[in-house]
Amino acid sequence: MKIVIAPDSFKESLTAKEVCIAIETGFKRVFPEATYCLIPVADGGEGTVQSLVDATQGEILNLQVTGPISESIDAFYGRLGDGSHTAVIEMAAASGLHHIPEHLRDPKLTSSYGTGELIKAALDHGATKVIIGLGGSATNDGGIGMLSALGVSFLDKDNQNIVANGAGLQHIKSINIDGLDARLSNCEILVACDVDNPLCGNHGASHVFGPQKGATPEDIQLLDDALKHYGDCIKQQFNIDVLNQAGAGAAGGMGAALMAFTNATLKPGIDLVLEAVQLNHYMDKTDLVITGEGRIDSQTIYGKTPMGVAKIAKQFDIPVIGIAGSLGKDHQAVYGCGIDAVFAAVPGAITLQQAFAEAHDNVANVAENIAKIFALKRA
Repeated sequence: MKIVIAPDSFKESLTAKEVCIAIETGFKRVFPEATYCLIPVADGGEGTVQSLVDATQGEILNLQVTGPISESIDAFYGRLGDGSHTAVIEMAAASGLHHIPEHLRDPKLTSSYGTGELIKAALDHGATKVIIGLGGSATNDGGIGMLSALGVSFLDKDNQNIVANGAGLQHIKSINIDGLDARLSNCEILVACDVDNPLCGNHGASHVFGPQKGATPEDIQLLDDALKHYGDCIKQQFNIDVLNQAGAGAAGGMGAALMAFTNATLKPGIDLVLEAVQLNHYMDKTDLVITGEGRIDSQTIYGKTPMGVAKIAKQFDIPVIGIAGSLGKDHQAVYGCGIDAVFAAVPGAITLQQAFAEAHDNVANVAENIAKIFALKRA
């Protein structure tokens, strides 16, 4: 018997790899001789680097970069294993909102420069393919901080470098790409992007995501106008229209920068990750697929890890079971999208801290119970 185990992490308690191990532990109590394929997965957001590194026996590289408010911070990126020249970057590692105390959050002043430093470090280590997750950013700078770190110059009317942040966008007069890192032209860039927001307007980066980054109503209008000016500059100078491109508004306009100045391809995060770990290659002669995430609810069907895993499994007509730390409202929505049954790991009324502390044992125990049910089916 062959069982594929492909969950996301359980936030604040277990990494995706640890969830895999817990599920395997429980199943082995019932099926000790089965073949288990453990494939840690993520949906392109937090935990993507760790999941892909774990799934490919890669490595995490730690380094210091420039944080979103210009302070030096500890960050990281991943390099996939098996001789791969693929790097995995989470934008939030360098330019994430969690790096800024709440009272200091101001997207007029934040910069994505550190994300550019991560990309440069990956190129320095020989990467020819880079996967970038855009979630959790603190920035609204249109990606000009990132591009500045990679050699692009953004100049004002006096031909001086502007400050590469959200407010600086409004002062761009010209863009000089002569210094853009030449290695980017030969580097495949895949961007995990689960939003289709345009760069500007009521559904654009500033209006939709600005408030959670600390923008006031006045800031939102300034930033939206600044991104519009930025888009106009790109159109005028390079004949590239990013203003109306779906996804250009992702991560405060980082989508626009990657579209305009690299050969990036934007894809849904879960699709990109599942391609990277080659999940479909594990499905041959598989009897059961187990997936999961910290909470399965009505939102799970919108591009979350369990849905991506189930979609692939169902192409091979394989049953799929989901395990979660908890089940939320309308979790039954997943039944119409490829998951055959879901189970909560928490055994009863316990505190959140208990749930985190006992997560491994609870997941292993519910996996054992699922295995016993599955054994009845096979009897």
